Amino acid sequence: MSSTFDPTNVDLDTADPAQVVCYINASQNDYNGHLGARISAVFVILLVSTLATFFPVAAVRVRMLKMPLYVYIFARYFGAGVIVATAFIHLLDPAYAEIGPQTCVGMTGGWASYSWPPAIALVSVIFIFLLDFSAERYVELRYGFSHTDVNNVSDDGVLSTSASAQDQFQSDKKETTVTDVEALKESVNAHLFREQIAAFLILEFGVIVHSVIIGLNLGVVGSEFSTLYPVIVFHQSFEGLGIGARMSAIPFPTKYRYLPWVLCTAYGLTTPIAIAIGLGVRTTYSSGSYTANIVSGVLDSTSAGILIYTGLVELLARDFLFNPHRTKSSGQLTFMLVSLLAGTGIMALLGKWA
Repeated sequence: MSSTFDPTNVDLDTADPAQVVCYINASQNDYNGHLGARISAVFVILLVSTLATFFPVAAVRVRMLKMPLYVYIFARYFGAGVIVATAFIHLLDPAYAEIGPQTCVGMTGGWASYSWPPAIALVSVIFIFLLDFSAERYVELRYGFSHTDVNNVSDDGVLSTSASAQDQFQSDKKETTVTDVEALKESVNAHLFREQIAAFLILEFGVIVHSVIIGLNLGVVGSEFSTLYPVIVFHQSFEGLGIGARMSAIPFPTKYRYLPWVLCTAYGLTTPIAIAIGLGVRTTYSSGSYTANIVSGVLDSTSAGILIYTGLVELLARDFLFNPHRTKSSGQLTFMLVSLLAGTGIMALLGKWA
């Protein structure tokens, strides 16, 4: 903003709109105390977000829990709905508010030449698609299994695949055959793990970036803190369900059985650490500054693209449209859809406050 701009003497017919918008949007540090409540947020969010993330993973991996099927189904598809709503409501919309065409950033310099939030999200979507496709193609060429093949392994070990793929499998497993159910499933799960883990790590990266931003804001926000605190508790819990639900569907090999718990813990720690950092700079950090808006806007746009692709392709399309083992039960399918819509709707509603 020009140093000659005088906000007390503005002619709207001749004034540069960018200068007016930048002045209106200029933000100073809003911290207004309540240090004890902010410190409590570190521990409350750590506990609830970690437990919510653990829940779907524990439902699948801890047999002694004897989790009812429909409890797990609810957690998994509610979480999928949360991921989709997060992409559009909690990431893409804030990106427009930070670097969109009608903002201070979006009306100045090179940022004014294009609508950058959807462009950055588009690049992110295409990048994730190419990564996903490359991983699948690598598995197909390296091991002779396509994604369709590995999804067509039935409980009795029957694999719909080509003779060359079977030859490759037999050469890799010299002492077993294609009819060896356990060996076949172990091999297929290893290939599925290689195919899915990269996409999941990118998903978690997108969610963690978002969690860092909201954690910093909770540490320094002013009068909105009393509203934002409980909303973010629910927000992080629901996002944790989404992360845990996605992780629970990945067939981790035995040697990596510890990894789901590490990844759950990493998500649970992210926002509390960000809140603690926010508290450390609570009197100096301005979340609405020009630089902060650029950083947040770019990261939000990138994360939005990651979650849009993951939510629509990896979760919805893969589970509902292209899953050969999808249940035939109308009642269970209805429950899955209701859980999905509940997660989407509630997370979208939370966007009114955070």
